[in-house]
Amino acid sequence: MKKLTFAVLTFVLAFSGSLFAQGKYGADSAECIKYLSYYKEYYKQKAYDDALPNWRQAYRICPPTANQTMLIDGTALMRRLIIKNMKDPVYKAALIDSLMAIHDARAEAWPKNAITTRNNKGQDLANYVKDNPARLHSELSAIIEANRGATKASLFLFDLQSAISLYENGKLGAEEVISCYQRNLGWLDEAKPKSGAEAEQNQKVRTDLETLFISSKVASCSDLIALFEPRFNAASDDLNLVKNIVKMLSITEDCQDNDLYLRAATKMYDLEPSYNSAYFLYKLNAAKGNYEQAVKYLDEAIAYDESDALTDAQYSYELAAFCFKNARFAKANSAARAALDLDPSLAGKCYFLIGQIWGTVSCGGDEIQTRAHFWVAVDNMRKAAAADASLADEANRMIAQYSRYYPQTAEAFMYNFTDGQSYTVNCSGMTATTTVRTQK
Repeated sequence: MKKLTFAVLTFVLAFSGSLFAQGKYGADSAECIKYLSYYKEYYKQKAYDDALPNWRQAYRICPPTANQTMLIDGTALMRRLIIKNMKDPVYKAALIDSLMAIHDARAEAWPKNAITTRNNKGQDLANYVKDNPARLHSELSAIIEANRGATKASLFLFDLQSAISLYENGKLGAEEVISCYQRNLGWLDEAKPKSGAEAEQNQKVRTDLETLFISSKVASCSDLIALFEPRFNAASDDLNLVKNIVKMLSITEDCQDNDLYLRAATKMYDLEPSYNSAYFLYKLNAAKGNYEQAVKYLDEAIAYDESDALTDAQYSYELAAFCFKNARFAKANSAARAALDLDPSLAGKCYFLIGQIWGTVSCGGDEIQTRAHFWVAVDNMRKAAAADASLADEANRMIAQYSRYYPQTAEAFMYNFTDGQSYTVNCSGMTATTTVRTQK
């Protein structure tokens, strides 16, 4: 056992100066080639115990540049030894160090494969040093800094887990964990998946990162505001910073109803305008009761060429409902009409809302003029019931309610109006043509 332990520990030392040996197979090329051949024959036959001593000799004699397969096979042999010796902590630790050293040698000697090698090293770190969060976080962070967006997605998650563990043990500050989360999420967003399956896996890791960070409760809302507000004030034109602030506050519980969030979201829209961010700002301002700003941003979202007709229809209907709620009846009516034109499948909802608008508005004038808007309200409720059966009962209830406000026959007669006669209503900036109806 002592001899084997000593042999394993010599792996790291074997690298010193080996990259600069003369020739592909080093100074003792014959011996290098011999032991490469010996170990490979055993390895091909899956006689790993017999391959191991010959591989050790090849690894000791040959420079890492001699044969990349030697290094790949070496990592497989080391993993087998680690698993076999899990109950011997000292020997296991030495084997793990040797495994990591082989990865490092391969990354240096074969730079074209360095990204893959570092990712493999990261996976081995996650498998074999998970009980050492300090080492795991330090070495995974180095791999992530080197590989960036090409980092294997799962390593971002292992790295954040180790950072949170260090935080919980008082060995890492909240700001460092936040930085770790932001860095990993940023590089994950930069990744370019090579397949649909890889893209799906990346999205899962992204969700897991967010869930892990939120559940850790490393940073409270007040902590995040204290951290980010000075940065925002100092560099509000930094798009990446602004995006990070919006993202972090968005995923933190009860952290959207504050001035920094609204300011950052507004700045993000100014720096990188889009219909999505305009709609987002509408929602924020609507929640705060900022009517004018909310309408402004929703109008802008609808106006973007990038949004399709169905999206614009949904936004227009939402604008109509918001304006109706705030007693801006003319704006609500025009928005509902726009939604109807853009997407006829919304006919039932749009006609019902238009009926509500006309039924709620207050109109001045004589006995006919102050009641004529109920005719328009009923017209639209009837259209709503015809367009959407699910609205029929409620529309009919509203029709019965509005009909009670029709003028009396005698009142209409006094103004020279009779049932069925055409009538144009002008009220609160809205115009509609309808027919006269009186109470029977």
